[in-house]
Amino acid sequence: MEPSMLRRAVDAGRTTVSALGLQVDDAIVINNSDRVALRLVPCDVLARVAPPGQLADSAFEVEVARRLADVEAPVAGLDPRVEPRIHSRDAFAISLWTYYEPVGPAIATAVYADVLRRHHAALRRIDLGAPHFTDRVAAALRKVNDREQSPELPDADRKLLGDTLDGLRAAVGTARAGDQLLHGEPHPGNLLNTGRGPLFVDLATACRGPVEFDLAHAPEEVAEHYAGADQGLIRRCRALNWAMFSAWRWRRDDQMPDRDHWRTVGIDRVRAALDRCDPG
Repeated sequence: MEPSMLRRAVDAGRTTVSALGLQVDDAIVINNSDRVALRLVPCDVLARVAPPGQLADSAFEVEVARRLADVEAPVAGLDPRVEPRIHSRDAFAISLWTYYEPVGPAIATAVYADVLRRHHAALRRIDLGAPHFTDRVAAALRKVNDREQSPELPDADRKLLGDTLDGLRAAVGTARAGDQLLHGEPHPGNLLNTGRGPLFVDLATACRGPVEFDLAHAPEEVAEHYAGADQGLIRRCRALNWAMFSAWRWRRDDQMPDRDHWRTVGIDRVRAALDRCDPG
């Protein structure tokens, strides 16, 4: 979020938690992207604050967390001291989570693969309506194709992203026999190493698709420890993921910090990932 919106988001999170009777003396920004994660102290609540227009996504995330808690999935939990629901203040959607103190060392690739495999098994045990990952691809493609929504996207990069999103959506998403519910974005930033073991966060991205779509978000070495994974499909999914990431960065209203840097990096990563895909 931009500085002015970030200040409003922090105030909304602090005020909401204080109104629930929990002591808030300070708010520490843990992550600032399209949503903000705040550690509120001394009550140690993690508040996730989403900007206007994301109420439905935040409510979906809370529901995913509730369902996964019932099957003991390796995910961060909602704060048990308050009702598991979305709070609204100043048009922001606020959800309240347990804060987990990070521990070291870094998560080994074999452990990463194991926790992702266990998470996939837990996701197969819950019944939840979720979009197919190709719906997310289609949304990104609409941003790319609409010059009003992505006015600064150069023509050559627009064609690269459009062709990649459209072509790989068809190549990856046609066969759905092995699809299941996925995390959606299990990259290293969404896997915390805690005293309870590794836990996934940011559950609003849950969608349906092949497990390779999730594996494409993890470090490349993780897939080597995930039995049965299709390495060629992972490479195609990785190119598709970078194309979606880049499409979001070129939105006129994108709020990601260092957006200009990530616009350049994203396009470079798309090209590099395409070079590693199977011919055709």
